[in-house]
Amino acid sequence: MIILSLLMSMFMGFVQGVAEFLPISSSGHLTLLQHFFEMKEVDNLFNILLHFATLLAVCVVYWKDIVEMVVEFFRGFASLFSGHGSRESRPPTARRLVLMVIVGTLPLFVVLPLEGVVEQLGNYPAAVSVMLILTGFILFFSDRMGGGRKNARTATVKDALLVGIAQGVATIPGISRSGSTISAGMLLGFDRKFAVRYSFLLSLPAVLGATLLKVVKAVGEGVDTSLLPNYLAGMVVAGVVGYFSIQLVRLLASKGKFGNFAYYCWIVGVVSLVAGFIVL
Repeated sequence: MIILSLLMSMFMGFVQGVAEFLPISSSGHLTLLQHFFEMKEVDNLFNILLHFATLLAVCVVYWKDIVEMVVEFFRGFASLFSGHGSRESRPPTARRLVLMVIVGTLPLFVVLPLEGVVEQLGNYPAAVSVMLILTGFILFFSDRMGGGRKNARTATVKDALLVGIAQGVATIPGISRSGSTISAGMLLGFDRKFAVRYSFLLSLPAVLGATLLKVVKAVGEGVDTSLLPNYLAGMVVAGVVGYFSIQLVRLLASKGKFGNFAYYCWIVGVVSLVAGFIVL
């Protein structure tokens, strides 16, 4: 376990804020760092708190969408039980987004039993390197072949399910979650801005669910209260950097330059793959 100094906490927060949202696979980078630089994992609670900080960054950027979705979630239930829901020819956009997020989250329940197998893949840097190269191809082609006019009004349940499957596949270390889901959306004909928006909204239940499950276990193992200031510093950096990372992804996607991240993934993937053979 790393001696969690204030500087190290802030550095880890920066890495989390960048890698969580840019389509470069945070899990893949962590695996390669641990392998080539003998970088050990920080304590489990700090890792969970960093993910929670980036979750808050998504909430800040999309707070209007989230508020509207929560309101429409309860309105939808109310109309369903009152009998008014069946007479609504076209539900509000926020309510359709709620349905899309629910449907898109379902594939993760299929992946859940395979969590141990998927995590084991992180022990093989060569496999992670290949997955990074694959992520590069996904980004490259989606940016050139994708991008349409579908939005929250016109996207279908099938579209949401397919993007959700992409999110499930992205649990493999080296496959970027944001890269896969945004690319899947664009290839399905989503408007570029909506593809980014749906991708980050779709991440909320997945990250929140994983955080709640892990935090109970981590707290049960005990909390070193002397590290709380360092935890807080890391969270602040992760949240702030995460906020600007989201804005960067939104900007590049809207300008059709999302695929530029492909070159970075290819370079890191090829270099780490070659380095792995040299080390062996």
